[in-house]
Amino acid sequence: MKTLVIAEKPDMGRNIAAAIEPKAKNQRTHIEGEKYIITWAIGHLIGLAEPDAYDEKYKKWNFNDLPIIPERFKLVPNPKTKDQLKVIAELAKRSGLLINACDAGREGQHIFSLIQRHLKLSHPVKRLWISDLTPETIRKGFVELREGVEFEPLTRAARARSEADWLIGMNGSRAFTTKHRELLSVGRVQTPVLALLYDRQKEIEAFTSSKYYEVEAWFTQGETKYRGLWQGDKLTDGEKAAALAAKVKGKTGRIESYDVKDTKEYPFKLYDLTLLQREANAKFGFSAKKTLDLAQALYEKHKAISYPRTNSNYVTEQNIPEMHRALDQLGKTSYAPLVQQADKKLVHKNNKAVCNPARVEDHHAILPTHKMPSGLPPDEQKLYDLIVRRFLSHFYPAAMYKLHTIVTVSEGERFKSTVKQLLSLGWKVIYADQKKEKEKPSQGKGKADREQEEDAVAEEETDAPFTLDAAQAVLCQNSAAKEKETQPPKAYTEGTLLKAMESAGKQIEDEELRDAMKDSGLGTPATRASVIERLKQVGYVVMQGKRIAITPKGRTAVELIRGAGVELLTSPEMTGQWERRLNEIARGAASDETFMKNVERFAALIVEKVRGQKPAAKQAFEGDAPSNAPRQRRKSGAAAKAAPEGTSRASGSARGKRSARAAAAAGEPPAAEAVRPASTRRARSAPGGEDGAAPAPQPAAAAPVAALGACPRAGCRGSIIRGKRGYGCSAYKTGCTFVIWKDSFGASLTDAAIAYLLKHGRTALMRLVDEQGRPVEGRLVLQDPNTGQLRLEPVSS
Repeated sequence: MKTLVIAEKPDMGRNIAAAIEPKAKNQRTHIEGEKYIITWAIGHLIGLAEPDAYDEKYKKWNFNDLPIIPERFKLVPNPKTKDQLKVIAELAKRSGLLINACDAGREGQHIFSLIQRHLKLSHPVKRLWISDLTPETIRKGFVELREGVEFEPLTRAARARSEADWLIGMNGSRAFTTKHRELLSVGRVQTPVLALLYDRQKEIEAFTSSKYYEVEAWFTQGETKYRGLWQGDKLTDGEKAAALAAKVKGKTGRIESYDVKDTKEYPFKLYDLTLLQREANAKFGFSAKKTLDLAQALYEKHKAISYPRTNSNYVTEQNIPEMHRALDQLGKTSYAPLVQQADKKLVHKNNKAVCNPARVEDHHAILPTHKMPSGLPPDEQKLYDLIVRRFLSHFYPAAMYKLHTIVTVSEGERFKSTVKQLLSLGWKVIYADQKKEKEKPSQGKGKADREQEEDAVAEEETDAPFTLDAAQAVLCQNSAAKEKETQPPKAYTEGTLLKAMESAGKQIEDEELRDAMKDSGLGTPATRASVIERLKQVGYVVMQGKRIAITPKGRTAVELIRGAGVELLTSPEMTGQWERRLNEIARGAASDETFMKNVERFAALIVEKVRGQKPAAKQAFEGDAPSNAPRQRRKSGAAAKAAPEGTSRASGSARGKRSARAAAAAGEPPAAEAVRPASTRRARSAPGGEDGAAPAPQPAAAAPVAALGACPRAGCRGSIIRGKRGYGCSAYKTGCTFVIWKDSFGASLTDAAIAYLLKHGRTALMRLVDEQGRPVEGRLVLQDPNTGQLRLEPVSS
């Protein structure tokens, strides 16, 4: 009998077939050779059944029917892909051995396990566990197939994750929704992430800015010039600051202390998925989901990078030869000038900044493979370039500096300076052809951080020689008093939110400590993007440029959950501990049965706590998102009630199938028949897959409004119409996702402003709020006509 290989997706199946059975015949649903039959899932072919599969009464959402806790979870085929499931069942009858070739991770393991359980396949199982899809790696993986039983703990962890999400999502969403008569999506991961956004917004609103002053002085000694910052108590009196500046201007001074030391800066760590998503968001404005999709294409379609859904920044000894081989191949591309200066000797098994097997679990860091892609689309090329440059940087030495620390005294006043003198660029030559970006302040500074800024040191970086004689006098050539304002915490971007999710909400700057928290983060690298998308789809957050703004509906959801006395549901740290426990289950160090019993008790507790709540007022869910500027909240409009993407049933309801983003803009609510749990969707592509949070039926929508202009999206024949929270395309039912949110960059956009924007590509001059929360005058420019993304264009005064 032949061996049946089950890949996760068709592309992966074809890659495997080309490597192990190049002469096999393509039968459309599978590829058959002499020894192997290669077929595939299409993501999740199987999901957990909806509540009404256990009892017809659950078709209606009734608080008194809660909690819903199945004795044994039922599995149901995805109706859209049931034909492929039948194909697998028939092929299995002709096979004596199964090879699980789904993605080498928790979710890939789960996809195979669901097929195995539902079809009751009793075949012996081998596991293909590889990190890239080059033919050489695939063939080597088949030589080194592992026993399927080795991965039983990972299967149990994946199953526990799925069923726990179903219990929390179904019971939490139904309890809060039926009690408060408003769609309130609740989830094991999405709710604590929403709480992070809520708490940050409250900090911003509570923040009161205060003025303070810094006194700078410029000192000279011969040809050497440096800047110093006055050291003393906080200056809040402008006149006193000006007097200090005047006191030292033109006067001589002496060097009280002068310290010089050599320092090195080593390359940044290799990418894991979360770090890649964070940097792509900061540099290119890519959403977490877009980065994941681009990375997946580079891995699956182009085979240009290794497995992207990894949480490791390191490699093992076995990866070192492959890294050297990839370097050689890059030398034949446009990266040749950088490769010529690279030194293979720097990447070896004893370099713990690169090779640290103890820090590699399922997969190593993201690396370019030896397969060089060509003709990549622009966005894929941008992401590939990030990965390649980070990879190349480790074949270069550290950047070398001399750090000069100076304390200068003039007229009894002390000034501190730090001069960072570049000696050798080292690895930074990799980035020398790119624009130097300003160092961005740490996100979310607390009170201690802001106070520390008052003692800031004037730091300069120079590549010119810097010499100073501590025994000689200096002259204060100039001085100035500068007015400053304390700044509120920064609103989250997708990049900074990913960082907070990774460390379970803790603002951890120390890399080692943050690494230690990875096992207890919110979600996994593969699912964090879908959680953020889920929050957008259910109307809890909106994007304002790069910033994420929580809506009144999102705020009220957090307040109701906390008010019910189930603080645990909003606790990033505690939910992070659940993720840690799932990782322990995957390693065979914890019991999945104990974990599930605890989740069942918590689901029942949620219901009991909500039972005692008073229903919330309808107005609590209405209004637009705040501008993320302190003390500048607005109230206008009504929150749209958007169905999550991908929530249609087998009936094929057009309303259930449409993009939730466009639906929100058009003011359309989800239909009652469009409700199904996220557990039956693909966890990695559909929002909510990590949570299992269920939406609820909504009342009918208002009549449509007049068109304001043609949809700018290429090839779309729809018109832009006003919804409750934004302006979307009338062609949303056929898939157009264009939307402009009413509340953008601190402005509440009107019909007239949108009509002008559609005609001219930008608005008229208006008062706006920039990404730092500062009021500015400028225009909104339509940056992406396919999505409706706007860009702020400030006008110089």
